[in-house]
Amino acid sequence: MPLSQVTTQPQASATTMAALASLLESRTGQQIAANRAWRIDTALRPLATASGVASVDELVAHVRHGRNPALADRIVDALLNQETSFFRDGEAIGAAAAAIAANADGVPRIWCAGCATGQEPLSLAIAFAERGGAAPEIIASDVSAAAIARARTGRFSHFEIQRGLPIGRMVRWFDQEGEDWVAQPALVRGISWRRSNLVLDPPPAGRLDAVFCRNVLFYLAPELRSRVLDTIARSLKPGGLLMLGAGETVIGQSDRFVPSKQFRGLYELVAAR
Repeated sequence: MPLSQVTTQPQASATTMAALASLLESRTGQQIAANRAWRIDTALRPLATASGVASVDELVAHVRHGRNPALADRIVDALLNQETSFFRDGEAIGAAAAAIAANADGVPRIWCAGCATGQEPLSLAIAFAERGGAAPEIIASDVSAAAIARARTGRFSHFEIQRGLPIGRMVRWFDQEGEDWVAQPALVRGISWRRSNLVLDPPPAGRLDAVFCRNVLFYLAPELRSRVLDTIARSLKPGGLLMLGAGETVIGQSDRFVPSKQFRGLYELVAAR
């Protein structure tokens, strides 16, 4: 097609962008950073088409004017970054599993906060199973109802299953059903899934040995990062472990954690003063 015949969709208006930023922050605590703004049209245009409207501006207007309240959840889900894969930072996952097993007193209890579609908690379950010993109890949560619904199925496309899993692990821990791969019951037995807002909701009941909260904090405003870290600190047993994303830190945001001297790459809860 000649370039002159190619039409482009207009960018979302400033009013729409402000409404989206307010909606996302009020629902999840996350901010639309400047380096994420370019994704808005790409993320929401398919939803606009499916909803029978001509533009992202019109889609958001339906929410702003109260004409379709249920649409707000779908917009938020579309805006969330659910990028994930099996054994993302694979060496770190294996080292963390070994550290948690060594540090736990009995069956390890782990909270995977911001678990997206479930690859991280399943990777942890695999790492523990391959080590032998007690299988952990894993509580996996995400603010997105759609992500949690997918995670509960344990079903992944061939593209998704290949991201981080060599063929040996694929066939050992997943069964092929048509074009999809489904996690085996033994793998998911110790995982419970819940929709939870990390900023607004309480942590899982009972004390935890470790919390994985990777690549979540940098989407939050600084004051919310401190609040989330305090929530995590209250959920952990004395000496409990925290794993953040490679680009995240507690420095300047919480005095409840220090880098663990014993377990590289993890933070350790310090006693409250």
